[in-house]
Formats: sequence, C-alpha cells, structure tokens
Amino acid sequence: MHARKPTHDIDRWSVDTIEHVSERGGHCVFEVQPEEGDTVELVVTIAIRELVVRGLDLDAGESPIGARVWYRKYGG
Repeated sequence: MHARKPTHDIDRWSVDTIEHVSERGGHCVFEVQPEEGDTVELVVTIAIRELVVRGLDLDAGESPIGARVWYRKYGG
C-alpha cells in the first residue's frame, strides 16, 4: 500500500479512494472503493497505517477519507 504513485511495476497496482478507516484485531482496515465493483478491505498493521497517512500530505488532524491510495493484493 502506498500513499503516492509507485515507481515500479505500475501495471500491477490499483488506485482507489479511501471510504472508511477502522481498527480490527490490532490492525488497521482501509476500505477503498474501486470505480467498478465492491468495496475492497486493505488490512495493514498500525505501523503501515502511520506510514501511509504521513505520506498523504494531510493537514494535522485531517482525515484520510477521500484520499487516493495505491495497493496490490498480497502475492500480486
């Protein structure tokens, strides 16, 4: 998961908009909405969440909802 467009293997990444962020079982769950299809859940560690949110260039306290993120399915 990346906050900015990856520089490698571009065709292997998807880019979607964050619709919801929650925590489950000690992990962070980003729900992203593809242009077509069902919502995708991206489950990452809290440390990865912090790296992604920092990379989004948000103002202090601003929500990441509505921001675009790049991601690949595990093993993809």
